[in-house]
Amino acid sequence: MGKFIPHPYQQECINAVIERPGVALWLEMGLGKTVVTLTAIGTLLQLGEVDKVLIVAPKKVAEATWQDEIQKWEHLQDLRTSTVLGTAKQRERALCKKADIYITNRDSLVWLAQHYGRRWPFDMVVLDEASSFKHHSTQRFKALRRMRPHIKRVVELTGTPAPKDYLDLWAQVYLLDEGQRLGQRFTQYRDNYFQPDKRNGMQVYSWKPRKGAEEAIQTRIADIAISIQAADHLHLPEKIIEDIPVVFPAPDWKVYQEMQTEKLLEVDSETITAMQAATLTGKLLQLCNGAMYDAEKQTHPLNRCKLDAFGELIDALDGQKALVFYGFDFDREFLQAELKTREKGLRFAVLKGREEADAWNRGELDVLLAQPASCAYGLNLQAGGHHLIWYSLPWNLELYEQGNARLYRQGQQHPVIIHRLLVKGGADELVAKALESKSACQQGLIQGIKALAEEAHHAAAH
Repeated sequence: MGKFIPHPYQQECINAVIERPGVALWLEMGLGKTVVTLTAIGTLLQLGEVDKVLIVAPKKVAEATWQDEIQKWEHLQDLRTSTVLGTAKQRERALCKKADIYITNRDSLVWLAQHYGRRWPFDMVVLDEASSFKHHSTQRFKALRRMRPHIKRVVELTGTPAPKDYLDLWAQVYLLDEGQRLGQRFTQYRDNYFQPDKRNGMQVYSWKPRKGAEEAIQTRIADIAISIQAADHLHLPEKIIEDIPVVFPAPDWKVYQEMQTEKLLEVDSETITAMQAATLTGKLLQLCNGAMYDAEKQTHPLNRCKLDAFGELIDALDGQKALVFYGFDFDREFLQAELKTREKGLRFAVLKGREEADAWNRGELDVLLAQPASCAYGLNLQAGGHHLIWYSLPWNLELYEQGNARLYRQGQQHPVIIHRLLVKGGADELVAKALESKSACQQGLIQGIKALAEEAHHAAAH
């Protein structure tokens, strides 16, 4: 458990959340939005300013991210949470639990609004990844708009430092100030600041900002939107690691554990060699990634947990470019299929050689998929972006460090943000721990696998 000492920019954000009834934090991912918000919530609860807080997040984030963050910091230990997910019965039970913070996913919002109606109990609402409330025509926006008069404070968090499309701002700002700054109605906002772009007769297909409109909008919302780019904060570390917990639902976790035990019983826990530890780790990492190979190298899909978490991460990056490292061939296939389902216009490629590397460095790709082993030593990819996602961690320290060095090197203009998708309780965490004890990476891995194997043999014996 750590002691939280906020950076100056984090303190600025904490103060803003405490002082203002509506505030948007446009903080690049990895800059600590979660701990900043929780710190402010803790203070507001202590001051008696708020009583019940609702956090609305993407599903995989709602399962573990906020809960994990609370466990990490000493000053947050008194915060009680209840996770409102699952069937209607499970959600109702979670709402009855006495807590300070209730965490739910976006799809449950409409249900919550119907469930409570005018008896809405949450006086503070946090929208994690607020850009999913950018369309004023969606059910989730309408549900929250109806409840807005019952809410004292709204905090919106976005993982991108600036809006991609100013037209999308109206709905988000409306939820902060009920229309004071950008108008009561979307059409009014659109007509004030935009003009038709592509049209066919009377039908307008797209709108473009009028001259000076973007600056005018920024000025109007400057007091409630705090935009911080990693690059603006020179005292920031050059490399930020953000671990994203991935939770397996109970049935999937049971399958994982059964398969893990089966694999571990195949070796003698006393005499595990480095080779055996590596092979076993490889098999367990496959399970973490939701599939496994059989003896004939055929793929057997198990679950989509990590893939869903990856999809949410890509959404949260909202157009910021990412280099993604995967471990297995089936990962590449799954990831390509997943990226194809994203909004049209997302450009991605698998790194095969110079051609893809050059396209990435020229800014022509949003996502570049790569196998760390195939990333040649001298390959410079730092011009293409500063977000790196480890979909699967390699247990080989050299591969891991070489992988990070593709972006984290001379010529990189921004702090590099490394996102690691880690299955809670799974082999991912074992590998992450081994990588941290740098020099003893292989030793750490053998020790970890040994302990698991001993446990499995012990359980089997009883």
